[in-house]
This record gives sequence, structure tokens and C-alpha cells, in this order.
Amino acid sequence: MKKTFSKNWKKSKQPRKQRKYLAKAPLHIKRKFLSANLSKELRKKYQRRNFPLRKGDTVRIMRGSFKGKSGKIEKVDLKKMKVSIEGIQRTKKDGTKVEVFFNPSNLQIKELNLDDKKRIESIERKIKKEKNGEKKEKNKEEQ
Repeated sequence: MKKTFSKNWKKSKQPRKQRKYLAKAPLHIKRKFLSANLSKELRKKYQRRNFPLRKGDTVRIMRGSFKGKSGKIEKVDLKKMKVSIEGIQRTKKDGTKVEVFFNPSNLQIKELNLDDKKRIESIERKIKKEKNGEKKEKNKEEQ
């Protein structure tokens, strides 16, 4: 097996190769792995199932001991592939508080942070791309 990241890698049934692909991926690709599913309202609005997480997004925790709590994303750690949320901390035995990191698959986006113009453009571009795809499919069916 190669030691460097392969751009041509498609898939494998072997968990060892799947883990390696995730671990060796460069940061600009790892960012796409850090995505969480959207709430039902946002799915209808953006016509997408999931979206990459970003600092400032409001999320709800769906699994674990903090299930049901929500808050804004404080940190996105691409190397650990985890996210920390404002106001959610764990108390250690000595009394100090430590932030808790969550796996993005256990989160649901309630509200997107739309402060960045580039993010708004990317959302609009993806919606437009999907609409064009639907039009092409309808044209093929009519013929």
C-alpha cells in the first residue's frame, strides 16, 4: 500500500484502507468529511441533506450523554475530525472544566452561519446545480 494520499482512490471494503484514506487526506478534503445533516426545515429550504460544519453554526446533539442540547460551534478541529460546542463542558475530578469534542455524525444543523459571502454563493451554486440536473432529467424523460 502507498504511503501518500491517493486522489484516484474510489472505495474499498477493507476498513483498514477506509481508515487510512481518512487519516491521510489533506485538510481541504478532510473539511468535506466534517459535515452534519440538516434539520427538516433547512432541508426543504436548501434542498440538501447535509452540509459541512463551520464555526458559528447552531447545532443540536443527537446522540450521547448531551443528547438534546444545542449551541453554537466554537471550534472545528480538522486534524481530530471533531467539533466543540459553546457552553457544553465536562467537569474533571479536580474541578476544572474541559470542552467536549463531538463527532459531526452525531450532530444536526439547526441554523447555518451565513456571515461569509462565499458560503452563501456556494449554497446558491449548489441549489442551482441541482435544479439544472432536475431539468435535464425531465427533458430526457419527455423524449
